[in-house]
Amino acid sequence: MASEKPRVLVCEDVGEAGVELLRENGFEVDLGLDWDREKLESEVGGYDGLLIRSATQVDAGLIERAERLKAVGRAGVGVDNVDVEAATERGIIVANAPESNVVTAAEHTMALLLALARNVPQAHMALVDGRWERKQFSGVELSGKTLGILGFGRIGQLVAERAQAFDMDVVAYDPYVGAERYRELGVRQAADADQLYAESDFITIHLPKTPETEGWLDAEAFSKMKDGVRILNVARGPLVVDADLEAAIASGKVAGAALDVFQSEPITEHPLFGNPHVVVTPHLGASTTEATDRAGYQAAEQVVRALTGQGATSAVNVPAVAAEDLEVLGPFLPLSRMLGRLASSLAAGQSIDRVEVEYLGRIADRDCRPLTTAVLLGILSGHLEEPVNEVNAPAIAAARGIVTVESSRTSARDFTELVRVTIVGGGQETRVVGTTLGKNHQPHLLEAWGRRFNLQLDENLSIFRYADVPGSIGRVATILGSHSINIDSAAVGYQPDGAQGGDGSTAVMVLITTTPVPDEVVREIVAIETVHEGRSVSLSPR
Repeated sequence: MASEKPRVLVCEDVGEAGVELLRENGFEVDLGLDWDREKLESEVGGYDGLLIRSATQVDAGLIERAERLKAVGRAGVGVDNVDVEAATERGIIVANAPESNVVTAAEHTMALLLALARNVPQAHMALVDGRWERKQFSGVELSGKTLGILGFGRIGQLVAERAQAFDMDVVAYDPYVGAERYRELGVRQAADADQLYAESDFITIHLPKTPETEGWLDAEAFSKMKDGVRILNVARGPLVVDADLEAAIASGKVAGAALDVFQSEPITEHPLFGNPHVVVTPHLGASTTEATDRAGYQAAEQVVRALTGQGATSAVNVPAVAAEDLEVLGPFLPLSRMLGRLASSLAAGQSIDRVEVEYLGRIADRDCRPLTTAVLLGILSGHLEEPVNEVNAPAIAAARGIVTVESSRTSARDFTELVRVTIVGGGQETRVVGTTLGKNHQPHLLEAWGRRFNLQLDENLSIFRYADVPGSIGRVATILGSHSINIDSAAVGYQPDGAQGGDGSTAVMVLITTTPVPDEVVREIVAIETVHEGRSVSLSPR
């Protein structure tokens, strides 16, 4: 007779604590640590939960065989080895352990910070080689020095707390953290990266790897830093241009660097390996016994919550919008995400303290929380070191000191439904407004930069604020044409009725192009005397 207890298969070594937690909660636990793919496929149909690390591939084929499966727990941050879409279609919850390695990464950053300041590895090797060289390896104190943190998420904040214990002054730059969070931690908020460069004696980078952040620390960035600055990277290798760092060290601009991550891994030959001013480790940022055990325990905890109906708090997928709301809310999900991304792009350079989302018209009668989450996804996705999804976006925003306010009104002027997104920060407000139109519910932009439009949104959007004089639009189009960029559609905005303080001589144009407008082309357009400001925004999901 089959067991009535929920059955969980532990496919990899996740630590004893996680396994014990499952058993303590009354689950029948089997260890399939040595199972090959064939055995896994033949047995998976008898389990309600899976606990895995990175080696087990939970693909669509395996999911199809997992007739009872309700939850997959991944002991780690990434879920690349799980077909989340296939799991979602089957109603299977996929959860990870996103906070399992943040303490470990922060501590490794501090280890490298101290090693870099005091030349610990170099002195060790010299003494092992039989050389007593005290004078050569004289270092610098951390006390009284300024640590600059690029990327102020969970790891960056933990690094700040630990650096303050060494009496360091900490300055951080991350526009996706509210000003109040900086104040709570006693950290100075840099207005931009350039300010951080100018003030920091040590700089540690904790950004995600995206097209915008790749090569963030390059020759131009190094040139803006203090002479003798020291650089740390325990995040992602591609954030630093290796050749530029090597040149900056050779010139003396950069006194030293500590690197835990590299462009490609594993790697044993690198131009900076053996450099007397560089400390390196083989991607140890998340490598501690405690982190491994913590990841297994947290993933097991999520499986327990999912299988006992408590709700997995770190699920990376969620059920679709309820059927009764789908017809009304569904079309507004991509619009809301687009508006969030556009608003954050237009607010670039200022901190995000508050996100206000207002729903007008018949959607206001529904539970609009999924739309608010979509707005947050548009704002945060691709900008943080941790993955952001429909489940954790509100919690991540709150942890970064971003206040989210949702309001509804059942009447809407001129349109049946409207979504308004306002970003407040740095003493400024940035608002965008949109709706969906037509039988296919196409997303339309109705307001941005204080001007009104009615333009169907698509993946590649560019927006420019310019002096409303003859020839301005033509000059922009000419530059785009010279770069073989085709304009699919365009609109020129006018000032909303009753708006106060607007400059009637300033107009805003929004362009939808077949291909993205590169940043260098935006800069070329903004160099036109009559063009004041411009942005190129990708509205595709990340």
